[in-house]
Amino acid sequence: MNKNVLVGLFAGVAIGATLGILFAPDKGSETRKKIKDKGNDIKGQAVDKYGNIVDVAKEKFDAVKSKFNDLTGRAEQTANGMVEKANSAV
Repeated sequence: MNKNVLVGLFAGVAIGATLGILFAPDKGSETRKKIKDKGNDIKGQAVDKYGNIVDVAKEKFDAVKSKFNDLTGRAEQTANGMVEKANSAV
């Protein structure tokens, strides 16, 4: 998922939650407490999502790195075999 999409999604949720709380018929102190609690909830969700995205990216990077190492190892073996054949032919 695109980073801008995630930021927009979280911003939309935060704005919607804040507006919902602001228009609720509560005392100012209660409204501020609700905004703070909701902000902490959204922050926690964002941290979790970011952590998941980082984990998935790391797994994919490790998989690509492993495949690259396998390919370079095979290429090195092939090159060494060709050198050996060339040396034995001489």
